[in-house]
Amino acid sequence: MTSGSTMFPPTRAAAVERLAAFVPHAAADYAIGRNTDPGPGAPTAVSRLSPYLRYRILAEQEVVHAVLAEHALRSSEKYVQEVLWRTYWKGWLEMRPQVWARFLADRDRQRAAFGDARTIADAEAGRTGIEGFDDWARELVATGYLHNHARMWFASIWIFTLKLPWTLGADFFLRHLVDADAASNTLSWRWVAGLQTAGKTYLATADNIARYTDGRFAPKGLAEQAEPLTEELLEAARPVAALAPFDPRTPALLLVTPDDLHAESALPRDADWRAALVVTDDNLLWGDAARGFVRAASADAATRVSEHFGCGANLATSLDAPTLIEVAQQSSARQIVTAYAPVGPVADALARLAPILAAEGVPLVQVRREWDDIFWPHAKKGFFPFKQQMPKLLAEIGMPGV
Repeated sequence: MTSGSTMFPPTRAAAVERLAAFVPHAAADYAIGRNTDPGPGAPTAVSRLSPYLRYRILAEQEVVHAVLAEHALRSSEKYVQEVLWRTYWKGWLEMRPQVWARFLADRDRQRAAFGDARTIADAEAGRTGIEGFDDWARELVATGYLHNHARMWFASIWIFTLKLPWTLGADFFLRHLVDADAASNTLSWRWVAGLQTAGKTYLATADNIARYTDGRFAPKGLAEQAEPLTEELLEAARPVAALAPFDPRTPALLLVTPDDLHAESALPRDADWRAALVVTDDNLLWGDAARGFVRAASADAATRVSEHFGCGANLATSLDAPTLIEVAQQSSARQIVTAYAPVGPVADALARLAPILAAEGVPLVQVRREWDDIFWPHAKKGFFPFKQQMPKLLAEIGMPGV
């Protein structure tokens, strides 16, 4: 099988090249073939841009603009919607951060309380005897990637056929996916389980799997029903948080985190940048596949940041207050500025650091992308009402062909 490092070269140049190669196929080819998983290494209709989007080596706005510059929205709508699912998930979780905290707590509780460790180990190692499922488990561990349809089948079988805790399945994905993402992964597993859209589950069937794997798999013994899981009532959605203003005239240390590795499109070039720090802290990621990808992509980002902003960019292996304070003081920076981190480990780390940095006289300032400011507030309910706003919001942000 192809490894994650081979499948996803960890550079901005490789991402741009892959986007350019995909754009001609983003309309009819994608719409017809997007659900088919031909297997690892086989040609596919999907873009395979997810790691680049996850770490914002490519921005959603950039990808959608490239597609709409060549295709009308009506013909490329399926792909544009797929990109916007990522935006929707982030906005939805941003307004309900307790869902992320609940997932982490439930995962840890299930790890300690679930009595059948052998079944979990067999599922993760691909030893269940279920055709397709076992193959996807091994493919995920070997490559760091699964086709989106395979992720749905896998999650459904994990929850409804094997009767395993969904949080441990979501954690298995987080520990092995190159594109592991707090919002997309957690909320997709919740959707399959019937928690995200209350009462609506996703049931994997042998016929569907056979059809969309070109007959490679037709598993027997799958669950015939998918009773939705239940949970305690969630708190109401809260507004997307307002941010402190960024003054580009104040000397600043530019901080680049794994949540946004294209600072060039997130922050103004003409601010008073004194230095830059690109952080590759392994504690901000879950598994070796993601960590290896981000380390290499961060080195690429450091080179780009130095050239674009005209300030030296150093790599750091830890996102901690002493390092940030030392670099800020050495460079005479009076603020630390970073692209906004959505709900997840980076956001949790920045929330812990912010009061420490403020007490040292170098406040942490986050700058949110215009794309997020425009789209996230519309993620209050389900994807359908969000999707209905899509043409209007794309036009508002200046997309061509809308």
